Amino acid sequence: VQLVESGGGLVQAGGSLKLSCAASGSTFSASAMGWYRQARGKQREWVADITTGGSRTNYAGAVKGRFTIARDNAKNTMYLQMNSLKPDDTAVYYCARFRYYGGPPSDWGQGTQVTVSS
Repeated sequence: VQLVESGGGLVQAGGSLKLSCAASGSTFSASAMGWYRQARGKQREWVADITTGGSRTNYAGAVKGRFTIARDNAKNTMYLQMNSLKPDDTAVYYCARFRYYGGPPSDWGQGTQVTVSS
């Protein structure tokens, strides 16, 4: 499985960005998926995840109410809509595939940089 993120960039505080994660292979629709991020000098942290059909989602407290995770299984693509961005959201964002929901990530993308200026 290959995961490729896109959509990162530079945005002012209060702005929005939408990240995409395109997956290759036939396992996407059968896989729970998620987003993680890693700020410079910090550990990678979980941001959000979504079940195979998209009916269940979970968010880290720091992004709840501002970020929305979604997926389109017909397009083998997952999304992260990020609104009301803050400088603390600055990080490299990674998409991840889980072999089962609630388990550890089994595959990672290469990451996309999100920078929020104050």
